[in-house]
Amino acid sequence: MKKLFLIIGAPGSGKTTDAELVAKHHSDKIVHYSTGDLLRAEVASGSVLGATIASYIDQGKLVPLEIVMDTIKNAILKSDKDIIIIDGFPRSVEQMHALDKMLQENEDIQLKAVIEIVVSEETAKERVLGRARGADDNVEVFNNRMKVYLEPLPEIEKFYEQKGLLKKIDGERSIEEIVKDVEDFILAKANES
Repeated sequence: MKKLFLIIGAPGSGKTTDAELVAKHHSDKIVHYSTGDLLRAEVASGSVLGATIASYIDQGKLVPLEIVMDTIKNAILKSDKDIIIIDGFPRSVEQMHALDKMLQENEDIQLKAVIEIVVSEETAKERVLGRARGADDNVEVFNNRMKVYLEPLPEIEKFYEQKGLLKKIDGERSIEEIVKDVEDFILAKANES
C-alpha cells in the first residue's frame, strides 16, 4: 500500500523545500515528487506516455489532466518507497476531482493527508521577490500565481476538510520548525493503519 501525502501552499510558502528536506531525512522510506519533475522524468524515460507529454510541452501547451494523472499514478506505483510526498498538487478543483477519481480506482494508493503550508500573502511576496531567481519572480507574475493559487483554495480546503484529510501547518516560522512539524505529522500518519 502506497501512502500519499500532498503538500500545498502559496508560491513562496516553502512547500517544495519542506517536502525535499523531509524526504532527505527519511530517504529509506519517503520519496518526494513535484508534478513537473514527474512529467520531465516520464519524457526522459522514453516511454510512449513520455513521448505524448513531450509533444505537448514542445508546443508550449499544457499537458492534459488525464496524462498528468497517469504520470502521477505510474510514479507512485513504481516507487520503491511506501511514503510518497507530492508538492504543489492539486492546483485546481479539476485536478482535485481527477485525483479523487484516480484514488478510487487504485486501491494500492491511499491518500493519508493534504498538508497546507500557511503563509500570509505578504510573507509569500517577500520570499518570492526576495529570491528573484528569474524573469518570473516579479510583482505582476507573483500576483498572477497567487491568484491562481487562491481562487480554488476554499473549495480544495473544504473538500479535504470534509474527508478529515486537511492539516494546516504554520509556514511563518523557521524552516527547521516547519520541517519538523511536517515530518512528525507525516511519520505519525503513515504509521496509522
